[in-house]
Amino acid sequence: MADSCLGPSSSKPTTLFSQLSIHTSWTCPSFSLSLPSPCNFSFTAKKPFFFSSSSSSFLMSSIPNGPSNSTRFIAQNTHCSSGSSSPHNNQPSLLVFSGGTAFNGVVEELKKLTTGVAHVLPVSDDGGSTAEIVRVLGGPAVGDIRSRCLRLSDQSTSEALAVRTLLGYRLPLEAQVAKSEWYDIVEGQHPLWKGVSKPYRETIRAFLVYFQDQILRHADELFSFSNGSIGNFFFAGARIFFRSLDAAIFLFSRVSDIPTDSLVLPVISTNDRLTLGCELWDGTIIRGQNEISHPSKGSVQTIDKGSSSASALPARIKRMFYMSSEGCNLLHEVFPSVNPTVFEKLQSVDCIVFAMGSLFTSICPSLVLRGIGEIISSRWCPKVLLLNGTPDRETSGFTASCFVTAITDALNRTYGDPENCLKNTPNQYINTILVPKDGQIPVDVEVLTAQRIFHVVCLWHYAFFLAEVR
Repeated sequence: MADSCLGPSSSKPTTLFSQLSIHTSWTCPSFSLSLPSPCNFSFTAKKPFFFSSSSSSFLMSSIPNGPSNSTRFIAQNTHCSSGSSSPHNNQPSLLVFSGGTAFNGVVEELKKLTTGVAHVLPVSDDGGSTAEIVRVLGGPAVGDIRSRCLRLSDQSTSEALAVRTLLGYRLPLEAQVAKSEWYDIVEGQHPLWKGVSKPYRETIRAFLVYFQDQILRHADELFSFSNGSIGNFFFAGARIFFRSLDAAIFLFSRVSDIPTDSLVLPVISTNDRLTLGCELWDGTIIRGQNEISHPSKGSVQTIDKGSSSASALPARIKRMFYMSSEGCNLLHEVFPSVNPTVFEKLQSVDCIVFAMGSLFTSICPSLVLRGIGEIISSRWCPKVLLLNGTPDRETSGFTASCFVTAITDALNRTYGDPENCLKNTPNQYINTILVPKDGQIPVDVEVLTAQRIFHVVCLWHYAFFLAEVR
């Protein structure tokens, strides 16, 4: 779906969320949000879902049904809407498309309320420690996968915390100091092993040793341990040993004691290196996720993925796609297959979530794959966009409707894949938008209404809402 907000410039008027008709002071027992008269649509509670907090519970609805002039949100002074003594009883199932950084803060809270979440992540990151592993050993990027697994790992015992600390540890920036410390860890002499029992220690060490062996076998490529992630090294060793990224995730999940119904799914299950590309509206092609989102000099650096200090792109992003990692032909586009488990979960979950984060390099790489748009558009369930709080290099000047358009175009494969493109409308992919309180992204309600998206909710925490989806 083409939209001028994604092109070189935008002339569409925007309306900040604060200008909407919201009648509340956040302490009032109830409030309503009235949309303008062009909105002739309403949602009825065939499958209601809730946002819960210590002060209020928003009863919302998810199924479009019949004409109306407005959409209303009712708040009640209740602590929890589930009526269950345990937050994990009768919990909803969610599938979340996200990257490895921005959604992590929500994960920490969400896992306290529900464990039935499938986290779908890209494997195309090419920055920092991940880039060095891929450069020397090849294979998919494991950094985002490792980051999410750590957030989901058990923290209830001292040993669980010790394992998490070990696998979450990064080596120093100074190359020789990092290499010396790495050898201490591999040999089992480092203080990080304190608190890790022998069975765990020997299991983890075995794959770190295997990773080191693979590095030595590639002596023609000098590996830099600077700022290296021990968790990434463990993941890479397990993936190469099993010749399976899924097997490596399974092992990591068991070592970290992640709940069995919390799934971390690479959107593409592969042992091959994947390269992300983007086409700008001025025709420019950029190769590599890091070059698109957080360009920097050198292969191993500390990258602040939350920073928007990078220089602006020469034009806005038109589309994301996958490129051949062989040779230097920037125009060799490839079409990887989706992990079958992702298809399976998409067809059965209670709610589909597009998380906050780098829209084009973290979310869209999972959406442009063939088959994803077909399943999401066919589902009759809540489909929720968690709007970013601030713009970044990829979304400078964007409004809420621009995010919707970008996601719609990615799922429809509007550009670049003419023989397999879809013609679905935005509301077939998104029917609810959650806006962070005090967010800086304008919410242009008139355009959202034209896109037939009538649920726009301002929240101060996403996790409670998602945990009560029904």
